[in-house]
Amino acid sequence: MRRKQGKEDRENELEVISIRTMAQETLGDWGGTLVTVIYIFLGYTSVIAYSSKSGEILFHLINLPAPVSGFFFTSLFTLLIAIGGTRATDQVNQLLTASMIGLLLAIEVLAVMIGGWSGLEGTGDWGKVPATIPVIIFSLVYHDLAPVLCAYLGGDLTRLRISVFLGSLVPLLALLVWDAIALGLSAHADQVVDPVELLMRVRWSWVSYMVEAFSLLAVGTSLIGTLLGFSEFFKEQLNNLSWNSPLTQTLQKPNISFELRKWWGRNKVSFTAVAMVVGPSLIVSTSVPDAFSTATDIAGGYCMTVLYGVLPPAMAWAMHNKECENGEQKTLSRARPVLLGVGLLACAIVAEQILQDILTFHS
Repeated sequence: MRRKQGKEDRENELEVISIRTMAQETLGDWGGTLVTVIYIFLGYTSVIAYSSKSGEILFHLINLPAPVSGFFFTSLFTLLIAIGGTRATDQVNQLLTASMIGLLLAIEVLAVMIGGWSGLEGTGDWGKVPATIPVIIFSLVYHDLAPVLCAYLGGDLTRLRISVFLGSLVPLLALLVWDAIALGLSAHADQVVDPVELLMRVRWSWVSYMVEAFSLLAVGTSLIGTLLGFSEFFKEQLNNLSWNSPLTQTLQKPNISFELRKWWGRNKVSFTAVAMVVGPSLIVSTSVPDAFSTATDIAGGYCMTVLYGVLPPAMAWAMHNKECENGEQKTLSRARPVLLGVGLLACAIVAEQILQDILTFHS
């Protein structure tokens, strides 16, 4: 679609095509409306979850009340994105990600030293899997960054594929190592307990700080991705509107300096979009206790599964049909069974989540 619309990015400013635009172009107005409702709900629940979790972690680290610390943590990244732009945010995110990977490696080496590598011989209970699906999807799905990545890398398919492949492979390997360690640590416990809690009980006090710091970095990097994708979504919608508000007229009065007016003219859409993302999210995360668990269940079990599991195959299918009608090359003919399989699997996950919630409600 970037090629079709001839999108060109300006300096320090990305021209992002949102998932709403993709759905509207392929599925029609009903698809655009459906995606808009789901995406907005997903965006808010995700930011609420990250803000709430950051508050919990910072409370353990610095003993600052969770609502206050979560507010300041989220506000810090909000200012970074609003003022620094995508390029500066990317540089900060790379630094945070490198630090997070370093901490994870250190934690895993430490866990192996205290006897956490015998888990491959452990037993599992597959009956426990359904209840974990929402948080698995919430943790591992990063598709909301796809439109931003396409714009950031200029629509270069080769670089995009490398980015997605390596960006998935590195955390996958780290996760598999951690799974083996976690099962090994659990084997040393007398009862079922979170392996992270076992690490926190180690006699060296600095281990708990390492674990908390890693958790905070994980939340922070996830929050950056969500804020970027969600704010770019709102920016696209605002840019599509006529932006001649009374505020613009007020700023044109002679007593306001030219530089200030020029700066605001460049950044008003960005600031407004970020404020629309963060404002409601902070109100909920600071006022609702245990917002993280509720938000992850809703976001992972329903919003992400529909938005990134059900709709993309449908959009690709519709795009393929349009190409066939226009006599263009049939690029997706061999992919149709895969599209159908992915769509059906996502529908099954949604149905299973509905069943789980109904059983929980009646129990």
